[in-house]
Amino acid sequence: MEAYGISNLAKFIRTLLEQYLPDKFFVDLAMSVVGIAGIFAVMLTLVALLVWVERKVSAFMQMRLGPNRLGPFGIFQTVADMLKLLTKEDIRPEGVDKKTWALAPIILFIPSAAVYAVLPFDNGAIFTDVNIGLFYFIAISSQVTLPFLMAGWASDNKYSLIGGMRTVAQMISYEIPLVFSLLGVVMIVGSMQMSDIVTAQKNVWFICLQPIAFIIYVIAATAETNRTPFDLVEAESEIVAGPFTEYSGMRWALFFLAEYANLVAVSAIATTLFLGGWNGPWLPGWVWFGLKTAAMIFVFMWFRWTFPRLRVDQLMAFGWKVLLPLALVNIVVTGIGVYVYNLIA
Repeated sequence: MEAYGISNLAKFIRTLLEQYLPDKFFVDLAMSVVGIAGIFAVMLTLVALLVWVERKVSAFMQMRLGPNRLGPFGIFQTVADMLKLLTKEDIRPEGVDKKTWALAPIILFIPSAAVYAVLPFDNGAIFTDVNIGLFYFIAISSQVTLPFLMAGWASDNKYSLIGGMRTVAQMISYEIPLVFSLLGVVMIVGSMQMSDIVTAQKNVWFICLQPIAFIIYVIAATAETNRTPFDLVEAESEIVAGPFTEYSGMRWALFFLAEYANLVAVSAIATTLFLGGWNGPWLPGWVWFGLKTAAMIFVFMWFRWTFPRLRVDQLMAFGWKVLLPLALVNIVVTGIGVYVYNLIA
């Protein structure tokens, strides 16, 4: 099925560019621009679609209809929301730190988009297949903590500041078990390159070899994306909207966009590391990758509309007293398993 893959489209575009551009440098530069444009196109399209999908999923779980007025099944409701946000007044409170307050939503969007550079959508369809791809994802995704803290501090609002501090506590605490849950996969493959990890799952998916790590990852990723039951950062019933309280219009929309972009990213990483990536029979690799990622996104949405929000102390206790020790035990067991396997082999 590789003949119908995304890599062939990239080869066709490169061949076309080589006919009109004089030097290989300019061809590579143009391909980089095409790749970046493709990443943004995929990300923005998925975000717009997921807003509608989440409303439909929540409506289904609550026995409602959800959006059903604009277009078939209400599919154009997201378009109406975007037009509303574009035309909404941009209000800036008097006491804010102007530069920091304005930069926070922009800076938040940058790492959310940058992680897509190492996502392997298909065999050969990855923007940059570096040998530290997984490390790159962890390093870049962890930077989203700073913009939340910036927004909370610069808003000159006690609720916003509490939300920003909660972000630091929550994301740092759950980043540790999340990283440890991925170490088991790295130990088995012996590489952090995304393509190597997917290729190693040709015969057996790592969810079968690392089920505990997969569960830890899903829980920690839910906390990392600030989704229920770990949405303590905004917690409308407690702190209004946390770091987002003093934002409106498109500035608020950038926070919203980054949340769904991160949701797709963590789902794609789960697909890459535990669900075999693009591996699958009959269908093209990019189709399998999309189906598996969609299934993971549904799981995260399922959590949001099923479980109630935890208290802050419960959140922190669960991360440090349950997830972290469990992740460490998984690493030890994986190390023993790899050692025994190498002895036998």
